[in-house]
Amino acid sequence: MANGKVRQNKAIVIVIAAIASTGGLLFGFDTGVISGALPFLKQSWNLTSGQQEWITTAALIGAVLGALLSGRLTDIFGRKKVILVAAVIFAAGSLLTGAASSPTFLALARIVLGIAIGVSSFTVPLYIAEISPTKTRGAMVSSFQLMITIGIVASYFSDLAFANELNAFSWRWMFYVGIFPAIILFVGMLFLPESPRFLLGKGKEEEGKRVLQMVEEPALFELAFEKLKEEIRFDKDTKASFKDIFKPHLRTALFIAIGIMFVQQFVGINTVIYYAPTIFIIAGFSGAKAAIAATVSVGIVNVLATIVAMFLIDKIGRRKLYFIGLVGMGLSLLSLGFFFLFKDSLGDNLRYITVALVLVYIIFFAISLGPLGWLIISEIFPLKVRGVGMSIGSLANWLFNAVVTFTFLKVAWAFTPAGLEIVNKTADGTVTHDPNPAGAFFLYAAISIVGIIWGIRYIPETKGVTLEEIEEHWKQGKKPNELRKG
Repeated sequence: MANGKVRQNKAIVIVIAAIASTGGLLFGFDTGVISGALPFLKQSWNLTSGQQEWITTAALIGAVLGALLSGRLTDIFGRKKVILVAAVIFAAGSLLTGAASSPTFLALARIVLGIAIGVSSFTVPLYIAEISPTKTRGAMVSSFQLMITIGIVASYFSDLAFANELNAFSWRWMFYVGIFPAIILFVGMLFLPESPRFLLGKGKEEEGKRVLQMVEEPALFELAFEKLKEEIRFDKDTKASFKDIFKPHLRTALFIAIGIMFVQQFVGINTVIYYAPTIFIIAGFSGAKAAIAATVSVGIVNVLATIVAMFLIDKIGRRKLYFIGLVGMGLSLLSLGFFFLFKDSLGDNLRYITVALVLVYIIFFAISLGPLGWLIISEIFPLKVRGVGMSIGSLANWLFNAVVTFTFLKVAWAFTPAGLEIVNKTADGTVTHDPNPAGAFFLYAAISIVGIIWGIRYIPETKGVTLEEIEEHWKQGKKPNELRKG
């Protein structure tokens, strides 16, 4: 009987996590879909580099707004209602972007879509963490990160399916298709319960208890229930203010949170996620469809490497993975820069070399900075200020992401030497002039070197170290690189 109840609870938790994680899939889909749409948008509206960057970055501006609003909204209205509203915004954003009549309209529609991305980036993992049983919470929350990468690769496959070289406006259905996972998220969430933590925090003890019984193992229910009530009391008694995060002993943790997000974004990861087909066209792929097909491999490798990372983090440790990843990314970026610099002597081989090096770059990112940025900021702050600290880290991530995305083509043009610009022809015979990205890759490689130097001093090894030990370490004024178990 007990075993049957355990199996039933596990099944319920899996269903809940699968439905809620659709928010992660939408996050990935709606950030990745622009990559395949961009070459067609450029062709259909004759976009300048600045307009391409503005349309791409617009979603990130919305994400910043969504992330800023989420914390307060989830505390007032609950996790479930906020996710339902996010699903509606996802659907509306997909409709608006697909129906866009001008570059300005599309950019504004992507801001709307970005708000949903920002809201889901905060609320969905929070909901999953609060409704998951104690033993499997880590794995359940990790499913959100995995679903983001699956969403990205799904957007690449979708872009490939709708790409039509003879129809410059084939980008419309690339955006429209995002409506379907949004509907799945909305309908699914209607049948899911609110998180027990929110219910208990609002004084709805019986309802909260009932939800917790649905998901927690029977043998651990009483312990989990009492611990949850204790955590809620602690939060109310020690409510942190924004200024608490700036206390002298926490400044190092804050510097690490912002610093690791700077490194994560300024090694150029989202230039690959958002501009991969554009880069591949510059490298010599004949047409947008072929470039999008090559981009699909990037998405698949990203998913597989993310799965590998979930097994490596607690075995190898944070610091080692950080340095392994940055060394690999730095070498990949340097190689990309040199090959683009000598593109004329490589001919058609440049396209294959570019794909290979981008795949190597993605692997090293996915096993290191991809998960490490979010993991480390969740570990370095004491419980009292963790929410505030993680919010600042998340905001820094979105802002740095927006800056890199908005400047990629500008940087590429700024560092393109005379005579080294890329000249290509579209399917209809139009001649296009694109920047040589060698200089941009060299810049990101230089930042990876800066990241290694910074990390030697500031990246802590938090594997196996308790939150209390980490807090005591900061209070004693010790260096981040001295933190380790024992």
